Amino acid sequence: MTRIVVEPTATADVHGSGRHPRGLATLFFTEMWERFSYYGMRGLLVLFMTDTIRGGLAYDDQTATAIYGLYTAAVYLAALPGGWIADRLMGAQKTVWYGGIIIACGHFVLAIPHEKTFYLGMVLVVLGTGLLKPNISAIVGDLYPEGGARRDAGFSIFYMGINVGAFLGPLVCGYLGEQVNWHYGFGAAGVGMILGLIQYRLTQRHLGESGRMPAAHSKGEEITPEVNRQHWRALWLGVAAVALIVGLGLGGAIAFEAVALARWSTGIIVGIAALYFVYLFVFAGLDDQERKRTFVILVLFVGAALFWSGFEQGGTSLNLFAERYTDRMAGGFEIPATWLQSVNPIMIIILAPFFGAFWVGLARRNLDPSIPAKFALGLVLLGMGFLVMFFAAKIVATGHKVMPTWLVMTYLMHTFGELCLSPVGLSSVTKLAPKRFVSQMMGIWFLGASLGGLIAGLLAGRFNADSVAQMPDLYLQIVMTTVGSGLLLLVFARPIHRLTGGIR
Repeated sequence: MTRIVVEPTATADVHGSGRHPRGLATLFFTEMWERFSYYGMRGLLVLFMTDTIRGGLAYDDQTATAIYGLYTAAVYLAALPGGWIADRLMGAQKTVWYGGIIIACGHFVLAIPHEKTFYLGMVLVVLGTGLLKPNISAIVGDLYPEGGARRDAGFSIFYMGINVGAFLGPLVCGYLGEQVNWHYGFGAAGVGMILGLIQYRLTQRHLGESGRMPAAHSKGEEITPEVNRQHWRALWLGVAAVALIVGLGLGGAIAFEAVALARWSTGIIVGIAALYFVYLFVFAGLDDQERKRTFVILVLFVGAALFWSGFEQGGTSLNLFAERYTDRMAGGFEIPATWLQSVNPIMIIILAPFFGAFWVGLARRNLDPSIPAKFALGLVLLGMGFLVMFFAAKIVATGHKVMPTWLVMTYLMHTFGELCLSPVGLSSVTKLAPKRFVSQMMGIWFLGASLGGLIAGLLAGRFNADSVAQMPDLYLQIVMTTVGSGLLLLVFARPIHRLTGGIR
């Protein structure tokens, strides 16, 4: 495990002594508590919505998983205006602070036992996460203006905080939610975010100038008072529009049907992505090399959306499988279903250093797989995880419950897939995108993750309690789709890699 050594200020150590800015610890613990709250609440969502005994919403599986898909998609989409607000108006430090406050308010609203507060709380968590999530990562980057290996090590430490929070959240919030009261679990997520905010405020001085000013100012762009007023007007108009839609929905003036909305949203996102890539290829004036690399990004966009549509089953169909069809008794104690949500992050913590060393070792021998090859491997490993579930579902279809080891093996395969695909994603976009379109391409990448979340919710709705006999075939369909896509991408990995110009 990487050791954190802090220094008194956030000044960069350009000599590469290996020490990290003290501000890294501030961001580590802020992100840890934010992820604690996010994954703690995420693990409860579908279980709470489908519960018919302990005060849940008693929704059918299809509706509950569609809402989950809309929620996860909205979290990714909210990162786009969240980044704009930091770049143009507040600076990343303030945006993170206000984002954390909104997240905490969202969790505490979720803790109020009422259907309307459930939706209002989710909206607040989405908005707050959109403000906090992209900008806290941006501040980490600003702490290391010299770039290089020390910056990579800093991000590795920071991502460790993400997974520590993702590991602890389902354990604490899941136990309270499942064993005591659903709303205690949601409230515990809010307490976690409050703890993160307290330590952020107490240690914020260690961030120095990193992320303090809007990026547009730090890059020397001229922002006149009139332009600044226009930006603020645009922000408040956006806030008013969101408040109006939410208010009309909660008041019953607008009726939202979750499954239909998820389907429409999926079509809209696919349409936006398609139109944008058509614009790039036809009207953006790209040269031949830029067109080739943009085509590679398109392939990776499709692969990533497919991957996340399967991976996000962890919070939906696999979470319901843990609750309904898994024997979780251990010494007279029933393990909460949400605790299995902690398997993936603890595996990431354990396995990530080994994967990193493995890729480095291959690179030294000129055997490092190309970007499309890593994506292909990620898809195949994802499919192998669902192959495990195919056999587990076969047992369930006979009327028996299965041991948790089936889900643990599935999450292990999915973790292998994530470690192949996820670290490559954002990095590959920054390397392959035409320089003048990098920021837009990052937005398209978030759009792909959002699309994956929507598809995941719609797909999970097919795994309902009334179709247990069909469950093995449904898992087999996912296996064939993901493994087949991965193998197809692997077949064409070499020619696709040539289009990148040798970028890895």
